[in-house]
Amino acid sequence: MKLPFSRSAQAKFRPDTLPPSMHNDPKVDRPVATDTPLAAAHAVTPSINQRIRTQIDHMARHYPARLAMTVFASIVATVTALLSLPIATTSGIRAPLADALFNATSAVCVTGLTTVDTANYWSVFGQAVLALGISIGGLGVMTLASILGFAVSRHIGLTQRMLAASETKTSSLGQVGSLLKAVVTTAVAADLLIFAALLPRYLTLDYDLAHALWYALFMAISIFNNAGFVILPDGLAPHVSDVWMITPIIIGTAVGAVGFPVIMDLTRNWRTPRRLTLHAKLTLTTYVALAIVGSLIVGTLEWSNPDTYGDLTITERIMHSLLAGVNARSSGISILDVGQMTRGTWFVQDILMFIGGGSASTAGGIKVTTIAVLTLAVLAEARGDRDIEAFGRRIPPSTVRLAVAVMLIGVFLVSSAVLILLLITPYSLDVVLFESISAFATVGLSTGITGDLPDGGKYVLSALMYLGRTGTMTVAAALALRERRRVIRMPQERPIIG
Repeated sequence: MKLPFSRSAQAKFRPDTLPPSMHNDPKVDRPVATDTPLAAAHAVTPSINQRIRTQIDHMARHYPARLAMTVFASIVATVTALLSLPIATTSGIRAPLADALFNATSAVCVTGLTTVDTANYWSVFGQAVLALGISIGGLGVMTLASILGFAVSRHIGLTQRMLAASETKTSSLGQVGSLLKAVVTTAVAADLLIFAALLPRYLTLDYDLAHALWYALFMAISIFNNAGFVILPDGLAPHVSDVWMITPIIIGTAVGAVGFPVIMDLTRNWRTPRRLTLHAKLTLTTYVALAIVGSLIVGTLEWSNPDTYGDLTITERIMHSLLAGVNARSSGISILDVGQMTRGTWFVQDILMFIGGGSASTAGGIKVTTIAVLTLAVLAEARGDRDIEAFGRRIPPSTVRLAVAVMLIGVFLVSSAVLILLLITPYSLDVVLFESISAFATVGLSTGITGDLPDGGKYVLSALMYLGRTGTMTVAAALALRERRRVIRMPQERPIIG
């Protein structure tokens, strides 16, 4: 093949002869001297950094759901490695892999289940690593993938926008980029507000200024992100009647659990509630209804329990009932001992945990909009209505099918984990079911068995936390993107149902 210029010209050519504006232009084909093997190898083989950026850019454009799962797994692995350092523990002894992985997964997936005492086992460095993992994980799966893809390729592709819009429930693809910025801003602002509410109370306790600042900051991050980690030396048990401690937990948990799209919608339309989107209306209505019902049922079941509500005043019982109505949705911050509650309360909390909070929130579970759509479908079928309607809007059948798929995926994951734990642990079904749902829904409530689980049980719950945080959302988004119209349709025939 004839070269455009002579070999001698190639040898004399140097990249620094290009104009400055062309040095970083990937579209410019630079002739490179190939007389030396080193120059030829440098011209053909891209650097490791370039290959990594190219791979991330390719995944962000074509496989954003796969990128989301990879990003979360990488963050979990990084936090696990940091928690495995001797500096991460107060004793200076390296944490076992099972405990490091379990607590790292719990932090990144904003769950709150722990196998060790967070306040006394981990050093300040270890607690800071947990707080960083909570903050990153609380942003959401597709939010992280979108931010990473944008950082690498400087744009968000169509598929990436559709998946991010599916997670954040954004109607316009053009709003995804601005919404991602708003998500980060909202998270930081909420953390600071809760920090400001908690700090005065901590300053009145027997903590010095440095510890009061650190405890308030960590707890603010844990509360808003519904993580459930507590680093107070004596835990929350001494604050069983402390309204200044419990109220920020209730409010912060609820705000974090309704979801970023609802928060953004409320900030724009709080003066005109009628202009709220259907997603915001369904989320707020269902969340508040479940919180009220959950508070009433738990309060009734525990009202006379001597191990929980028995020694509390009426005001304190009401306050803890309100806390129970929101903490089972995802935060998992309970001042009372969950292990001493009745089995009826456990069952009610199983249901609340499995449902979880709002979509694109720091909460887990199958989400309140999923259960709302399924309930509306049942009511429409019972009334004989052709369409499923809510707040003057019609819900398409594809949304109902998606809700069924998400619920069945959740049931399958929890059932599989329960079966495995029943085989490898000596615990009863009610205890194993409670722990499994708490892990899947990234709640963090526990009967107190996580520290006594064998390593196999810790790995099972770690996998369940990861899949519960990433699985249902990515599958739901993938199914939403795979909707297609078929030219040829099979004949219709109704099987017998029920």
